[in-house]
Amino acid sequence: MKNISNSRRNFIKKSSTALAGFYIVPRHVIGGVGYTAPSDRLNIAAIGAGGKGHSDIINAWSDGINNVVALCDVDSNMAKRAVEKFPKAKFYKDFRMMLHEMEDDIDAVTISAPDHIHGVAAMSAMRRGMHVYVQKPLTHNIYEARQLTEGARKYKVVSQMGNQGASNPGQEQLKKWFDEGHLGTVDTVHVWTNRPVWPQGIPVPKPGAVMPEHLSAKDWDLFIGPAEMVDYDPLYHPFKWRGWWNFGTGALGDMGCHLIDVPFRLLQLGYPTEVECSVGQVFTRDWVPEHIPEGCPPSSSVQLRFEPSKINNSSIKFNWTDGGIKPFHPDIIPADHDIGESGSGNGVMIIGTKGVMTCGTYGLEPKMYKKDGEVLTMPKDFESVNPYLDKPEFGHQHAWAEACKAGYDSKEHQSLTSSFDYAGPMTETVLMGNLAIRSYGLMREKKGRREYYGRKKLIWDGEKMEITNFDDANQFVSRPYRKGWKLV
Repeated sequence: MKNISNSRRNFIKKSSTALAGFYIVPRHVIGGVGYTAPSDRLNIAAIGAGGKGHSDIINAWSDGINNVVALCDVDSNMAKRAVEKFPKAKFYKDFRMMLHEMEDDIDAVTISAPDHIHGVAAMSAMRRGMHVYVQKPLTHNIYEARQLTEGARKYKVVSQMGNQGASNPGQEQLKKWFDEGHLGTVDTVHVWTNRPVWPQGIPVPKPGAVMPEHLSAKDWDLFIGPAEMVDYDPLYHPFKWRGWWNFGTGALGDMGCHLIDVPFRLLQLGYPTEVECSVGQVFTRDWVPEHIPEGCPPSSSVQLRFEPSKINNSSIKFNWTDGGIKPFHPDIIPADHDIGESGSGNGVMIIGTKGVMTCGTYGLEPKMYKKDGEVLTMPKDFESVNPYLDKPEFGHQHAWAEACKAGYDSKEHQSLTSSFDYAGPMTETVLMGNLAIRSYGLMREKKGRREYYGRKKLIWDGEKMEITNFDDANQFVSRPYRKGWKLV
């Protein structure tokens, strides 16, 4: 870190200590009620300024409470709204150049690029002492999630993952019911989603697609980043990258951190100990299913196993399904009730000895079905501990920005709902499902026939980040990185 005279970021951090009075004239003396002192305004940059990146930087800017000093996106069309909103912000296409040139001017970074960029971009920012807000899933693979978790501690930065449902009061209500004993001991969890809602399980695009005029070969190289180089195709960019392992993490990566978050947090789960899966097949010819290892499957079913936690004295079978496949109604839930959210497209169902707890995405629409027939719903006057519910997305980005000002390990930092200390292990659990899915697709030719040799239950050593009974699956713990894009 640079000397305080050269680094605005160190000034902010030091000014939040007991010596703050020597550096900052109190705001009420300078400008009266409502005045925001310059030292109380973060200088924020965005890596990924279109789509979700646009709303993330808007919410962190918080109606001018903070400054947006730089924007980065390989696609100038995607970034157009943000550039128009923040005309004074310097625009880049290469986040590495932005972080290098503006190291002394950036306090914090929102990272809302495709999944394969998250780890490299976040680590590059954290090394420079910049606080980071990273969209879900935190990373593209398990190794990256572990590295970012450890990196946030090492570099003492305030971190938050963009699973905004973690700040939803619905999760507080679910915890209240659990703490009051309505659910009992849990042994089974069901989580499901209607994703993918983009093309998935389809053949790899053939070379030859014409790149849009606003994109150059250099822009495409930046989009590829640490991934394996492939030719441009509209089935990769701007939105459909989610369905390809080179860039995305499929339905699990898209929705797992919103849905799995609920039971993972509620039950205080650790690393899973085993995982097994099956996936939907695609047939374009008789008897022979398509084999597309480059792409995520059209649907999948994953079961994880967790050992008892400090607050739940039972092992748990944790079931995930996607592609529109959902669990069936347990007897305790009336047949005409939706499960999960309205329409039952996405949801969580936690089954205990005394009843069943359900909710939708983000922990919305929480319900508690008790064995005596009583159904508990969230009261309208529920008192949340979240002070920022007047802000967008439950104040998830705003809370992070305020914690950045307060500093690493401050009470504001400790109260964040998805700092990397929590989000890292939870993301590892989400990505464990993808490890199993990719292992399931391992195939070799043997005597003229296909042999799928990875279709087995996998035993996981969470501390070592290692499958102990099938070494070939461990190739999916991390990934190869292109030159110039190493994580560490």
